[in-house]
Amino acid sequence: MSSPVQHFEIYGYDPEKLGAFYANVFGWQVVKMPNMDYWGLATGPSDDHGMPTQPGMINGGLMKRPMPDARAWMNYVTVSSLDEAMKKIEAAGGKIYRGRMAVPKMGYFAVVADPEMNPFGIWESDENAQ
Repeated sequence: MSSPVQHFEIYGYDPEKLGAFYANVFGWQVVKMPNMDYWGLATGPSDDHGMPTQPGMINGGLMKRPMPDARAWMNYVTVSSLDEAMKKIEAAGGKIYRGRMAVPKMGYFAVVADPEMNPFGIWESDENAQ
């Protein structure tokens, strides 16, 4: 089974200002998500759900820094089952930072860490997510 990197996130104290930086430097489109404290980052052509339309391309997001030490870009790996992946991560010595959370009409994610405490996200697509 292949588990490609699906998405990335960038954390900041002032996401709107930081979004302007990435728009200016890279030409990314920054879109405030409705009813969420979250901004989408389109790095290239995307469909109506914000999913990339070019092979190998990924989009990202921008949000308020969830903890003071969160200073790296967060990558999200696609999995077929979020619950199964979390079980495997814990069994292999990893940690769950933030359990299953829904992204309406897109899917579910969790934030986890490997045994060396390197954080990353896992993503399960589900258009029926609530």
